[in-house]
Amino acid sequence: MIDTKFLEKLFEKHINTPSYPATSSVSRFITKLLLVLFPEQTKKHYHSADDLRATFAVLETELTSILTSMQQHLQEKAEIISSDFFKNIPNTYKLLTTDIEAILSGDPAANSEYEVIRAYPGFYAIAFYRMAHILHKLNVPLLPRIITEFAHSKTGIDIHPGANIDEYFYIDHGTGTVIGETCTIGKNVKLYQGITLGALSVNKNMASMKRHPTIEDNVVIYSGATILGGETIIGKGSIVGGNVWLTKSIAPGTKIYHQEQVKVF
Repeated sequence: MIDTKFLEKLFEKHINTPSYPATSSVSRFITKLLLVLFPEQTKKHYHSADDLRATFAVLETELTSILTSMQQHLQEKAEIISSDFFKNIPNTYKLLTTDIEAILSGDPAANSEYEVIRAYPGFYAIAFYRMAHILHKLNVPLLPRIITEFAHSKTGIDIHPGANIDEYFYIDHGTGTVIGETCTIGKNVKLYQGITLGALSVNKNMASMKRHPTIEDNVVIYSGATILGGETIIGKGSIVGGNVWLTKSIAPGTKIYHQEQVKVF
């Protein structure tokens, strides 16, 4: 038999656990939204703009319900946050179309937008990040992390919803790529798999500080590179080679590569 004291402690935890919606409800909602924005992911088609308007109304009601269940943790009424979220969707959709274009034009193996939307984990992770980022900006706790971690579980790509990422963003392959909370990424940036854009330190007293690097426009970072620190800036048009370790800024237009040291015996 399980110890009674253990059960009493567990029961106390059950009754004192903060009220948040189930992870499955959040991931199901955001997946529905993605399927409406990109019908390439589903066989469902709509017959008119009015049909789409009605669908978005249902989705807004669903988000309001999710937020209402955690109202005590919100700084604004659930209905207002839900409305503001959907007001941001057209701009987010526009950003995602630039991401699709960046992947299609940057990958010789990509044959069509349809293929990018259906089959590219980089696009999937970016799409979930961009929707989570809206909620993050609206000061919704926990839900943005649930959304990006759901995408992380599907793709192996870990993007914190607090990161600021501009248009034409491209992640190729992507497995093992980590983008930290205070990372800033400019326009037309291309990342490969296994990249870490992280912090130099994980001290808790740095929580409110910029801990992660800034990647300026038109930068390419190849697989396995690690770039750390809130003061680290990768200048415009730079190329960072595979397996490079950086904790200091590099000037615009820099090309930096890892050179192996081979010892001859």
